[in-house]
Amino acid sequence: MKTFKNTILLLVSIFSLQLYSQESAFDIVKKMDDKIKGKSTQAEITVKIKRPKWDREMSMKLWTKGADYSMVFVTAPVKEKGNAFLKRKKEVWNWVPGIEKIIKLPPSMMSQSWMGTDFTNDDLVKHSSILNDYTHILSGETTLADRLCHKIIMTPKPDAAVVWSKVIVFIDKKDYIQMRAEYYNEDNELVNVLTGSEIKMLGGKLLASKIEMVPADKKGNSTTLIYKSLVFDQEINDSFFTPDKMKNIQ
Repeated sequence: MKTFKNTILLLVSIFSLQLYSQESAFDIVKKMDDKIKGKSTQAEITVKIKRPKWDREMSMKLWTKGADYSMVFVTAPVKEKGNAFLKRKKEVWNWVPGIEKIIKLPPSMMSQSWMGTDFTNDDLVKHSSILNDYTHILSGETTLADRLCHKIIMTPKPDAAVVWSKVIVFIDKKDYIQMRAEYYNEDNELVNVLTGSEIKMLGGKLLASKIEMVPADKKGNSTTLIYKSLVFDQEINDSFFTPDKMKNIQ
């Protein structure tokens, strides 16, 4: 009888430990998000836009600090050089050097294409928060590019001002790399598919160095972001993330 009781206690302990150690969907998304952002980031990125009849390429610099601040500055080609986008908490601005004007972007413009790419303004500056604006539910697992991934369904909270009605993300179970994301509209129709690939060390972290966005209903269209460099956790003063600074970035 004593042996039986000990066996039951052991099984209960193992089961309790498994429950305690199991990560929630929110925990997994947070680890992925924290890994990408760090305390701050500075990056140089090449953007390749592909269409059935033409291709175009841009270069840009990116700075972020926590979840509240981000700055994007276009460095090439000459036609787009100098355009800048700023997120400061819940406000987003665009500096257009051709007309020497700072434009504050209303929430209705966050779902619009960023500079003719397949990314939205929201994708670029991360106006919405995947942690705070969505609920997260684990929905099984799958293998992508030989990596076993969590499948997590994210749906917006009732008061969240977000672009998508649902986002399904696939996050590598070992290294918390986002391997794929599917974006759905209010009619539950698939709009865009994001894929991460060419995984390598960036800024001391194992990350996808190539991010491709493909619209579901536009054959032959795609936009690819390729990280040329990425630095984490260098000090950036909050004063860098101001509308006036957009005019004078070098």
